[in-house]
Amino acid sequence: MKDKLNFYIDGSWVKSESKEKIAVINPANEELIGHISSGTKDDINKAVLAASNAFNTYQLTSKEDRVELLSNIISEYENRYDDLVQTITEEMGAPVWLSQKAQASTGIKNLHETLDALKDYEFEKKEGDYTLVREPIGVVGMITPWNWPMNQITTKASAALAAGCSMVLKPSEISPYCALLLAEIFHKAGVPAGVFNVVNGYGPIVGAALSGHPDVAMMSFTGSTEAGIAVAQASAVSVKRVHQELGGKSSNIILDDVADLEKSVKGGAGHCFLNSGQSCNAPTKMLVSAKNYNKAVEVAVQTANSTTIGDPLGEFRIGPIANKPQYEKILKMIEIGINEGATLVAGGLEKPEGYDKGYYVKPTVFANVTNDMTIAREEIFGPVLSILKYNSEEEAIEIANDTEYGLAGYVQGEPEHANKVARKIRAGQVIINGGARGTGAPFGGYKSSGNGREHGIHGLEECLETKAIIMP
Repeated sequence: MKDKLNFYIDGSWVKSESKEKIAVINPANEELIGHISSGTKDDINKAVLAASNAFNTYQLTSKEDRVELLSNIISEYENRYDDLVQTITEEMGAPVWLSQKAQASTGIKNLHETLDALKDYEFEKKEGDYTLVREPIGVVGMITPWNWPMNQITTKASAALAAGCSMVLKPSEISPYCALLLAEIFHKAGVPAGVFNVVNGYGPIVGAALSGHPDVAMMSFTGSTEAGIAVAQASAVSVKRVHQELGGKSSNIILDDVADLEKSVKGGAGHCFLNSGQSCNAPTKMLVSAKNYNKAVEVAVQTANSTTIGDPLGEFRIGPIANKPQYEKILKMIEIGINEGATLVAGGLEKPEGYDKGYYVKPTVFANVTNDMTIAREEIFGPVLSILKYNSEEEAIEIANDTEYGLAGYVQGEPEHANKVARKIRAGQVIINGGARGTGAPFGGYKSSGNGREHGIHGLEECLETKAIIMP
């Protein structure tokens, strides 16, 4: 059993003020992995005090010092890579192949992106008759989710380190062990005491204490829109900066001039199912013209039925849902889809054969979905694809934009045409013909999907204040 009851505060592992424990469950078999401590407001106060004291000196470090520090972190991260892969697979259920090639590797990519941005960044430059100075904002509070744990922690932490900020992290209580492992990596790499602190616990207690703390200059939150609103409300009392990356309900428009309809549908459906559908930017709404609709449904069904699901330690494409509440929510949404009249053409409510234990949901496809249905409007956060029919390009764009979210969009078609359509989508990123996010490209959303951007120079600048020095 892995009981990790201490918190990483001021460069040391310290005992929590709380006696309450949180059970961490393996989603593949529903067995207990171990416990973490459920932190308190007093734990947050200790961590913020340590971060505040550390900021006084860390903000004065040179760019060269921070470049060296990030380089050291990358080396130590690589040394512990296999441990991270194993930890992510065990605590959140990602198949080993996904943990190796994506989940853990995003940390390396994020660190390199921030390092590259830092090397070329000018923190001070002359602008006409004034000098523009970019300074670290202060203590950054961070709340991160369970679905891509290392991706979200490393993009936030690397940006703060590069900017000269100190930080307090509250990772998800569902996938906490990789955050504690990262604290070991940072410690070994020489991150100064108090610059990086980790306190585990529940959002309404630890997250609220962190968001409301007057000595925290900025909150960086990734998670649900509902929780993001709570963070913003708690932060408003002290008028701190709030950076949010929230929910999404992203449309994938397949235009009639797409080069290969079958390839585009297969790729879009596969992307939706990746990580068991637990990605905020997943293309969960496929929009297809009446002309190509039946063929698209056929290919999507074939893709779902051929997507293997099972034990994340085995050779399967997707594993379980990361936790029981999310598993039950997905099943409820599938049931709602059926009751509202959508046609279930693949997957459904039954677990895969041979899996009585574990939070497994089959890749699921709904046809004959209309944009007023719950499954077309609400974020499901599972391997559930809704296929909608459009009669004109204008209607497709209208459907894609008729949502409270604006995190991502997808367009498949002749490149120049697809590019024109992409510019009409109200979202923080639009991916054309299955492309991947470019190195250093910003990530974040419009509307209820949040505010601010992460990765590379964009993430670095989120952690900076702007000062103009004006001489007579």
